[in-house]
Amino acid sequence: MNLSRLLPTAKEKYMRDFKKLADSWGVSFNNYDLLRQAHVHRSYLNEHKDFELDHNERLEFLGDAVLELSVTEYLYMKYPNPEGELTNWRASLVNGQMLATIASDLDIEKNLYLSKGESQDNSSKARNYILANAVEACIGAIYLDQGWPTADIFIKKFILIKLEDILAAKSYIDPKSNFQEKAQELYGVTPSYKVIEESGPDHDKFFKIGLYIGRRKIAEGTGTSKQEAQISAARQGLLAMNWKS
Repeated sequence: MNLSRLLPTAKEKYMRDFKKLADSWGVSFNNYDLLRQAHVHRSYLNEHKDFELDHNERLEFLGDAVLELSVTEYLYMKYPNPEGELTNWRASLVNGQMLATIASDLDIEKNLYLSKGESQDNSSKARNYILANAVEACIGAIYLDQGWPTADIFIKKFILIKLEDILAAKSYIDPKSNFQEKAQELYGVTPSYKVIEESGPDHDKFFKIGLYIGRRKIAEGTGTSKQEAQISAARQGLLAMNWKS
């Protein structure tokens, strides 16, 4: 008797792991390699040239379109609000930060195929980007394997469920717009932003930006781009002024 065959092969193990993951979502796959591929980051293939699957970028491309259509259709059918409001709501549901949060709910991170460098990268921004892309790739995999109805149910179950909280917190209003509206309403002025510090090479910039009402500095924010630093400053400004977003 070959006792070694009592132990699962590597393929049987990963298939079992991805079946367990899909089961937790309430989804059943015909081809679990699609779900596995959705977790493969390009960097992994740079170190594993003989890996049998491609990276997840094509699945991400498909999943992004499926996600946007599902969310758009839901908002259009359920809410009679103006196009501008629906656009802001949709953006809040499908942006990278939200999808990275949802990736945590879906237990995606532990199954990612990453290079050693990516695995050790503690940058939340870089990891969130990978996680958000993986969510879209998983949606693409579900769509290919199970079709539109299952993908649509998955999106409603795990993504559109966040809409109630977004609307309650009004987090669909970006911090810059929110701060500007409050400043104009209460002070009759438009806030301004000024670069306090700029450093680093072009591929790794750092900005510190001040937020001002008139000559009064309200807050500071930092980021890897001016836009990111301005949003950070606006967010801090809302807290400093006790203007809830």
